[in-house]
Amino acid sequence: MKLWIPVIASAVVSLSVIPVLASAQERMPDTTQRKQPLKVWGAQFEELEYRYSDDDEEAGVWDADFFYGTDNFKARWLTSGEYSFEERAYEKLENQLVGQIPISKFFDAKAGVRFDTPEGPDRTYAVLGVAGLAPQWIEIDANLYVSKDGDTFADLDAEYELLLTNYWILTATFDATVAFSEDREIGVGKGLVSTESGLRLSYDLIDRAFSPYVGVVHERKYGDTADYARAGVGSTEDWFAVIGARLSF
Repeated sequence: MKLWIPVIASAVVSLSVIPVLASAQERMPDTTQRKQPLKVWGAQFEELEYRYSDDDEEAGVWDADFFYGTDNFKARWLTSGEYSFEERAYEKLENQLVGQIPISKFFDAKAGVRFDTPEGPDRTYAVLGVAGLAPQWIEIDANLYVSKDGDTFADLDAEYELLLTNYWILTATFDATVAFSEDREIGVGKGLVSTESGLRLSYDLIDRAFSPYVGVVHERKYGDTADYARAGVGSTEDWFAVIGARLSF
């Protein structure tokens, strides 16, 4: 019996120490690299296309996103534009620099600055918006813009992808712009300014990294904005056949 007493005592002491060690281990912060936020970067061209209108006008259009950061914060450079081959000039050139943070499981908030080079004087706006995935898997991007002169407008972009097969995808898009004040110098009237809707059929050649597509796009201006366009001998409504590709790297 005497031989068992030291063994039993040692076991009791060991059992009493284990919870203390476990508690200390739980309190010790894990500072290893695997616990640091994962930094990601990349670029996406949602649209890189050639457009041919029902009035025989030709244009090159792009809509791109360059980003760097983590799941907690991303810095993004958003750029889009339209180049007229007939006029040999940019009809629209827009650049945004924004920071983006998550506000829910499906939506992010973003804020930053936007620089526009429209037909007329350049414009600079403060940007505040949200972007994410709405019910029915509809991608939403909504933004509010305020210029240094107090001119305010908002836009809404919506996109839905229908997977016909693992490679063929039909994408529907809808964009709308509403102005809360007019800016005659760049041909923008108060109220609903314009809409753009499109259907594009793409084929994933290399995963989602390279997807050529064909489609059709409809553009229309409304209200005072349409009146300004007519006064400048411009078009208020156009249909386009488009061919292009989506790129991601």
